Parts: sequence; C-alpha cells; structure tokens
Amino acid sequence: MSLKQELMDPPIGVNMPSPDSAAADLLNHHAQTLSDYFQGLKHRYTAAPARLMESIQYSLLAGGKRLRPSLVVECWRACGGNASNHRSSQAAAAAIELIHTFSLVHDDLPAMDDDDLRRGRPTNHKVFGEAMAILAGDAMVTMAFEIIAADAETQLVPALIRELAFASGPEGMIGGQVLDMEGENRSLQLSELQRLHAMKTGALLTAACRLGAISAAADASAVKAVEGYGRHVGLAFQIIDDLLDLTSTPEQMGKSTGKDAGRGKNTYPSLLGVEQSRQEADRQLEQGLNSISPLGTRARPLVTLARFVLQRDR
Repeated sequence: MSLKQELMDPPIGVNMPSPDSAAADLLNHHAQTLSDYFQGLKHRYTAAPARLMESIQYSLLAGGKRLRPSLVVECWRACGGNASNHRSSQAAAAAIELIHTFSLVHDDLPAMDDDDLRRGRPTNHKVFGEAMAILAGDAMVTMAFEIIAADAETQLVPALIRELAFASGPEGMIGGQVLDMEGENRSLQLSELQRLHAMKTGALLTAACRLGAISAAADASAVKAVEGYGRHVGLAFQIIDDLLDLTSTPEQMGKSTGKDAGRGKNTYPSLLGVEQSRQEADRQLEQGLNSISPLGTRARPLVTLARFVLQRDR
C-alpha cells in the first residue's frame, strides 16, 4: 500500500481523524508555536522604534494558515531531523514567515494590488500609513536573515540563507510578482502562466520544503524528494487560490475576491476553465505525493498538508 493510499484509505475499524481535522490540528500547532515566537520579538529588538515594531507585529500576528513554516518543520521531521538541528528548523520557519508576511504587506500597497482587507482586518498601510508599511516590510526582510544567522546551527547558516534569498529574489517570488504585473491585460500561454506562478508562489513553498531538509542535514535524495513535493504542491496551491478568488466571498477569504478578473490577471480558470483547473490541481497533488513516497511514513504529515492545500476553502 502506498503512503497516499495508507492515509486516504485507513483500514476498516481504525479510528483516525479526518484529513481536514488532522490538517487543522497540525497547522494550529505550528501556528501557535510561531505566534509565541513572534510575540517575543519586541524583547529581541528593544532599541527599535515602538511604532515600527507595532506595525510589524500587527501583520505577523494577524493569523493566517502558517503553511510555509509548517512545511519547514514537517519536512525537517520527514528528513530525519533531531534535537541537534532543531534550532535551525525553528529559525528557518520563522524566517520564511517573515518573508511571506513582508510580501503580503507590500502586495497590499496602493502601488501594487491596492487592497484594504487582509486576513479579515484592515491592511497594514490602512492602519499605519503607506510609509510605515513599506518600512515594516523592509524590516521583516532583514529580520528573517538575521534570525537565521543568529539562531541556526553555524554550519547550516550559509545554505539556509542562500536558499531563502534565492527563493525570495529576482528569480523567485519578487521576479514572479514582476511577471504577474507585466502579464496584466494581455493573454499568456499556459507555459508562461506556469513559469509566473512557479516563481511568484511556488518558489517560496518549494524553499520551505528545502529549508526543512537542509535543517535536517538531509542527503541529496531526501532533498530532491521534498523539493519535488514542494514544486507540485505549490502549483496546486496557486490553482486552488485562483479558483477561490473566482468562487468565494470576501467573508470566506478574509480578503477581497474577484479582483483577478477585474485587473486583467491571467489565472488557471481563465485559461483552462474551472473543471479542468480542478483536474490539474489533482494531478499536481498526485505528483507531489509520489515525490515523497521514498520517505515512508515519516512523510504522513506532508500528505495531510497536501490534502489541506487541495481542499481548503480560504
């Protein structure tokens, strides 16, 4: 029986939590750990201006799925992480969420997506002003790399920093954002849209998986396994995101919906239609789960998180 089948079809009579419940429990656990960590940042940066730290923590503590840091920690576990490199996985998890949150704060600015709502609350610039939102995002980038440099195991610091920097930079998330802007109001080919999302969304999700493997000092085969998982699940995540923007309400999502079509953005539903997009998300999930099958039962939580990506409603 494959790892996927083992989770999806438990033996008759075995009392197991539903995938939705298991995913919620897993994400909530990691979210609480991370929130506790972020609560303590004010004690770490005591000389920072109070208003700046307030703006940073407003966005860091706004909730959210915490999927990326959860992937860091669970890939670390799946790749054999232990007490000797636990600090590295925790530092990498905090760092990637800082980068992700910075990107959301900047994406919401009037010069970018001009959004007023994020995670059910007014966006950062609506509360603190545009200038402070820009500076808070800038600060979160520097904090991410400082935390890795200071808190991770010394021998792993260069690889962790390089991984996160590459995924965040001109050939990763930021480059993907540029492609997204350049693609507005013109029709992209499917291959162009896949490249855009592999950079804008997929790079950071894949990096989360690789950061976990690097934190565990994993061998090349394990790194390759979680990298393939991250790449395919990252694309499935973006397809579902496109579908939710089309089919959900702002109340469900905690942010504006229907904005992609209004801004002339290219999405999977606009190119493939709703049903074919769902089928493509299923296909990507299948490939992602196949990638981690060599890791055996240690990868169970990663299967659970993949199911969450496909079945989420916000």
